[in-house]
Amino acid sequence: MTRTLPEQHNAKILIVSAVFPPEPVVSANLSSDVAKALIVRNSPFVVSPPPSRPYGFNFDNKYSHDYFEFKHIQLKSYTCPQSRLIGRLMESYSFGKHSSRLIKQRAQDIDLIYANTWPLLAQFLTVKTSKRFRIPIIIHVQDVYPESLTSKLPIISQLLNICLLPIDKYILRNASIVIAISDKMKNYLVKTRKLDGQKVFVIPNWQDEEEFISFRQSKQKNVSNNTFTFMYLGNIGPVAGIDLLIDGFVKNNMPNCRLIIAGSGSQKEYLQKKCIQDKLVHIEFWDVPKGKVPEIQDQADVMLLPIKKGAASSSIPSKMPAYMFSAKPIIATVDCDSDTANAIREAGCGWVIEPENPTALASMMQKVSMMAGEELLAMGLRGREYALQHFSKQANLSKLVSVIEGVLEK
Repeated sequence: MTRTLPEQHNAKILIVSAVFPPEPVVSANLSSDVAKALIVRNSPFVVSPPPSRPYGFNFDNKYSHDYFEFKHIQLKSYTCPQSRLIGRLMESYSFGKHSSRLIKQRAQDIDLIYANTWPLLAQFLTVKTSKRFRIPIIIHVQDVYPESLTSKLPIISQLLNICLLPIDKYILRNASIVIAISDKMKNYLVKTRKLDGQKVFVIPNWQDEEEFISFRQSKQKNVSNNTFTFMYLGNIGPVAGIDLLIDGFVKNNMPNCRLIIAGSGSQKEYLQKKCIQDKLVHIEFWDVPKGKVPEIQDQADVMLLPIKKGAASSSIPSKMPAYMFSAKPIIATVDCDSDTANAIREAGCGWVIEPENPTALASMMQKVSMMAGEELLAMGLRGREYALQHFSKQANLSKLVSVIEGVLEK
């Protein structure tokens, strides 16, 4: 099958996205940004499942097929927003089958596929079908599988690796281009999957810095608040380790401090009930309406970034750039050799302690709550400058679009 493109491209690019607006998650906005950027010289169209992330988020009256300037097809695949192994495997397989079916039906009208889809089954089925029809495909890797899964299930980790690692090798070796979100992820994939390093590009996930800049320019002067505020804002799921934050916070008797847990997720209701049952005070759960992240984070003195041990050793959680854009210092309980830890140290915008150690976290929270406001402000501003250089939409979207269009030119 020979595919020829006009000089100005106008290529038909299929974007296979596991999440998509109105889902208020970073990968959804990333795929939307890519589609909007590609429409300048090409004809992108998007397929995604029904919106379901994060768990518990209300999508009523937040969706319209006519909202986008490009074509968007919502496939009727199975979704599992709750963190359940079998359900997530079914979700990945279902979206992969639906995506594969669409590719088969429209193969003659697809010049390139960009896939930011579920691991591993959805990736496998999409790559296998693209290979059958000789359509170049770009795979965007958000986390390393099966390693990310086996770290949560150590008892059967060896069996899972034997069964699943060959699938990931097939996916990445048969992709035309692989996008990794950190240098550590690239180096690991090249080494363990025996990939040609020339086809693996490092492009960090971005946040749209403009909404933070706009908020900063329009906001009123902060009203003095005597309550020192620690805040977590993000998905309240099992990997996040919110229970550690609560344990660390309650170990200290800090009457002038509060802990805010903002967001949605499968663990939110359980944690709320636990706090009520244990009569824990100064802990608040907030919803995060769309577009209100800068406003809510502005009410924090320090942001908290907990990640379960081994859960993000080669990836950077999307909430960290948002914390930095809000110019807030960060206490991170993450693996000390992770890319997340390295970024915080390089930026000089926070503190890194080993995960799953509530005593160490409590000690750090006590220490930070007594620091001068000017020192905390300076740390937050360093984080903002670092994020503008490394995690902004302006810095990274053009890189990804260049990689995609570079494949077309070849």
